Amino acid sequence: MARFRINILGCGSATPTPRHNPSAQVVDFRDTLYMIDCGEGAQKMMRAMSLKFSRLSHIFISHMHGDHVLGLPGLLSTLALHEKSGRVTVHLPASGLELMRSVTGYFCREAPYDIVFEPLPVGGGVIIDTPALTISSFPLYHRIPAYGFLFAEKPKPRHLIGAMLEHYGVPVAARHALKYGADFVREDGTVIENSRLTTAADPSVSYAYCSDTMFDARVAEAVKGVHTLYHEATYDDSLASQARERGHSTAREAGRIAAMAGASQLVIGHYSNRYDTTDLLAAQAREEFPSVIAAAEGMKLDLL
Repeated sequence: MARFRINILGCGSATPTPRHNPSAQVVDFRDTLYMIDCGEGAQKMMRAMSLKFSRLSHIFISHMHGDHVLGLPGLLSTLALHEKSGRVTVHLPASGLELMRSVTGYFCREAPYDIVFEPLPVGGGVIIDTPALTISSFPLYHRIPAYGFLFAEKPKPRHLIGAMLEHYGVPVAARHALKYGADFVREDGTVIENSRLTTAADPSVSYAYCSDTMFDARVAEAVKGVHTLYHEATYDDSLASQARERGHSTAREAGRIAAMAGASQLVIGHYSNRYDTTDLLAAQAREEFPSVIAAAEGMKLDLL
């Protein structure tokens, strides 16, 4: 079982090409699938990567440009043909609600599962909050309203030290609280500090998705301390002016955002179709931030 895995379905920009599919990813967190963007070819890549349609519960659309959303009607229709049950919730900018409801109302009108469209919080905010994971959105800076997404694992419980529990006579009923930092108070009032009874919890990890956006320090602030950052890197340095005009970033700017955010690693993507390889983009990003992964279709990144 994948504990926290990022599956890259598409990492190109604008249009499908022989090298790349448009933007689409699937976050696999403890066997629940969350899709981020749904460019053309997304459902085909799900099959190729053995990602089960039945486990897909939420889809997040960053903005209403075709290379991020045109695969959605086909995917939702395919789910109906596969007799998916339950519910799929699509979280998207409010500007896309009417269009997507109309399209799916036509192609999925007899779907055996519920399709729910939810507008993203204006200005960003928490979308999903479970005991183990929080998913939130934050503004990006593109030509139209766009949002990034942050998947943050909740703090994990501390580890109990069995020998010390026995030594201090800690009853079973009191042990759960110790995992979350509580001290143990004995019947005579003696306080046994938590640090004597437990060791530190395993670190929690997080993942942020930022595509499409121009360079803006507010993005780094929104994902401060993130473990793994996916940031668009549409152009190289020579096209920096064009990047800003079109609401995009260069690979170097992606590296700067990762450094400003204090990320552990950076994944770049959303490549312009002018590039035959990602070597130049990755090299320029690494001049600003050392730990860079160039996304590729079919790539699986395990964060845990």
